[in-house]
Amino acid sequence: MNTALCTRRTVLSRGARWSVVAGAALLGSCGFKLRATPNFAFETIAVNPETGSVLAAEISRNLGSRLRPLATSGAEAPQVVLDILQEAREKSVVGVTSAGLVREYQLRLRVRFRVRTPQGRTLLAETELVQSRDISFNEVAVLAKEFEEQLLYRDMQSDVVQQVLRRLA
Repeated sequence: MNTALCTRRTVLSRGARWSVVAGAALLGSCGFKLRATPNFAFETIAVNPETGSVLAAEISRNLGSRLRPLATSGAEAPQVVLDILQEAREKSVVGVTSAGLVREYQLRLRVRFRVRTPQGRTLLAETELVQSRDISFNEVAVLAKEFEEQLLYRDMQSDVVQQVLRRLA
């Protein structure tokens, strides 16, 4: 009786193994790939502005060892410069109640950037990326909604950073 139980477990585990292999083969055949580090056509890049911008800081973190300062004395100049021209957060009213109270906002993050060489030749013309999210509002939970708003802005910022990195690649 003990051998029958072991055989049954082996059959179940073999079936589970085959289903995992079949699932992996299906995902591989449809073109699914895990997100990998992008391959850039350049070795070094400078992000301008270097300080003060939250978006520039996150892009710099994602670029890692490729990052070089723009104004260097004696060091190798970067091959490419990413200029962040504008980074704006907007909040507009989308819905109100019959009493005139706000019920829904739309949050927007606008980013304008361009890519150029240190000599000033444009590699990627001025581009604007816009992310927007809708958020409901409740007067009772103001602090919670403010926290949710900050999370949504952070999520939009991460999306914009990924879009910028894909365009750089």
